Amino acid sequence: MSIQVQDLNKFFRVHVRQEGWTEALRSLFKREYQTVEAVKDVSFTINTGEIVGFLGPNGAGKTTTIKMLAGLLHPTSGRIEVNGFKPQDQKNEFKKMMSLVMGQKSQLIWDIPPMETFLVNKSVYEIDEKVFRQTLDELVELLELAPLLGKPVRNLSLGQRMKCELAASLLHRPSILFLDEPTIGLDVDTQEKVRQFIAKYNREHKTTILLTSHYMGDVTALCERVLIINHGKLLYDGELQVLTERLTPYKLLEVRLPSGSQGQWDAFGEVVSFVDGKLTLRVARDRVPFVSSELLANFEINDLNIQDPPMEEVITLAFQEESHDY
Repeated sequence: MSIQVQDLNKFFRVHVRQEGWTEALRSLFKREYQTVEAVKDVSFTINTGEIVGFLGPNGAGKTTTIKMLAGLLHPTSGRIEVNGFKPQDQKNEFKKMMSLVMGQKSQLIWDIPPMETFLVNKSVYEIDEKVFRQTLDELVELLELAPLLGKPVRNLSLGQRMKCELAASLLHRPSILFLDEPTIGLDVDTQEKVRQFIAKYNREHKTTILLTSHYMGDVTALCERVLIINHGKLLYDGELQVLTERLTPYKLLEVRLPSGSQGQWDAFGEVVSFVDGKLTLRVARDRVPFVSSELLANFEINDLNIQDPPMEEVITLAFQEESHDY
């Protein structure tokens, strides 16, 4: 087992002050506090080589959990083991076998080229020269970094910097990788390249990856299994496809019809839209084969496409159904 989390809790004691000068003066002599329960009784296990999506709205507890897994925060209670280490002990051996990439934080040094940061990391992680060169060559090729290595970081685009961030984090070949919003702010093309790289790196090195992202494209492309958290509580742990089938017991049928086609479309399912000859129906999963056959048999159909609802819709439903028994 790579990651084991049992009954994990993280509470913060936060100073509370009401508005106004009177309250500001009062707080100088007597402060009031409240306890914020950021993570509550969370338990899960991630096996070696898995890529698991960790999903939740802002403030759900995702980043707090990842920081505890990386040893940056100490849990209030509960147990964490990452490859047999307790992260909060911050042993050098633990630091050398894991890496944390946060899309909104940079480890690259702003005024010098990425290659200088790579050399700093080589010294920090005590990477053998031969291993360093082999790994660097591999990452440069996979991420197409050759034209970027000598340019100051401040002159790189966000997408270029993000690829260099990934390279810097992987030079010591970590067996555990925590990715917190790794594609945030990137254009669609760069997002896809980063996803392809992560998938390939996982296949070749069997790296265990925990991924948080607000882009459902990241999750659907990389993760078969997801953890869903909201208000600090773990709501779901399982296959993404199973979650889709349970929360959305319907599929979308997109039907392309010739101009002027008419019919009692609501007899086949819920009409989501009908614009410019494109009919979209919401149909119960068990009725999809029958409805498809009926449409093809009774109407002139230019095209028919069957698909699951958008993943954003599924995840939104999961956030709303906190009491739902998954």
